[in-house]
Amino acid sequence: MQEYLAYRGGPFFNLQRRLGLIWEASLNAGRRALIFVGIAWLVPLVLTLPGSMGPEELPFGNSYLTDIGAWGKYVIAIAAFLLSEKQVEERLRLSLRQFLAAPLLDPSAFPAAAGLIDQALNRRDSRVAEWLFVLLGYLAAAWSLGHLFRLDHTSWAVVHGVDGNHITLAGWWTTLVSLPLFWFLMLRGLWRHLVWAMLLRAFAGLRLRLVASHPDSHGGLGFLADYPNAYAVFVLGVSAAAAAAFAKHLSGQALIPSTLTTGMMVWLAFVVALFAFSLSAFRKPLRELKEASLMACSTQATQYQRKLEKKMLGRNTVADNPDEFDPAAEPQDPGKLFESARKLSPTLTSRSSIVPLAAAALLPYALVGFSQIPFKEVLSIVKKLILI
Repeated sequence: MQEYLAYRGGPFFNLQRRLGLIWEASLNAGRRALIFVGIAWLVPLVLTLPGSMGPEELPFGNSYLTDIGAWGKYVIAIAAFLLSEKQVEERLRLSLRQFLAAPLLDPSAFPAAAGLIDQALNRRDSRVAEWLFVLLGYLAAAWSLGHLFRLDHTSWAVVHGVDGNHITLAGWWTTLVSLPLFWFLMLRGLWRHLVWAMLLRAFAGLRLRLVASHPDSHGGLGFLADYPNAYAVFVLGVSAAAAAAFAKHLSGQALIPSTLTTGMMVWLAFVVALFAFSLSAFRKPLRELKEASLMACSTQATQYQRKLEKKMLGRNTVADNPDEFDPAAEPQDPGKLFESARKLSPTLTSRSSIVPLAAAALLPYALVGFSQIPFKEVLSIVKKLILI
């Protein structure tokens, strides 16, 4: 079977490799993060310096250096998308390796599994998908451009005047370069997670070698419950952009705890659902394993206890049958296996297993909350959402 490397392959990867940004043995995530943040955020900063559009001449919040949207999308998000690649790729690779090494797949399912991996790699490398992300990025840029032309005040991106709005050089750069780059990197990361999710869901339909007494309480699949945490840095980037948009939407309004709580709850539910989708397919085989194990253990326990009862009392107190048992048979006590089967959880996603992911999703919103709500109150909201 081929090795599954989530961030290799595809037109954008090949372009970076030809430019020397990526090596065969290394993604060079840190170096690439600096380069792309420089392209997306530093160039517009330089373009705001020479003329009369310097940050010092604009109201706070309208200058480039104080624009939380630019910081959220072009610094935190883009850096996070690139820095997360190595961690995500390694975690997914190890998860698939454990699937095959345990092995959790029945030998008869290996050919089908190999075909599914090949299919996932083809989806990962899709030219159509990446060109679609470029198109969507420029559709977002077109919408942003229309918004700039409708602004009723001057900012670092647009000059408002009686003869209409005029986009600055920094505004054109962020519209034509920075914003499409942000959307492309985010959609590319989400697509590659969707490819992984579809691969996991397909694996859930194969013949699996699960066992109810496995100490992870998930039949041997417990290792999959931790994979979403590898996306914590990626989610931090998406959350930074979302929280910045949330803050801009509330600009000029008082932020109250209930509004912040609602925003956090909706966003956290979305993030958890994104990763629960890939793991929910294993509920069926795990539920069937639990039901079958409990039934088998219950049947065995009845035989074992009735034979023990007859041995001690000389007869069964209910429905005694002299020919019920084979004297040579020695049934084993299934008590421990029964308890393990009762404790088996068909649900791989739980709040406790994805605390790092939830913290990454909520941190940017908490920072927005700190600007208007007391620290202790915001911290209390975050704790409740993560731990309860």
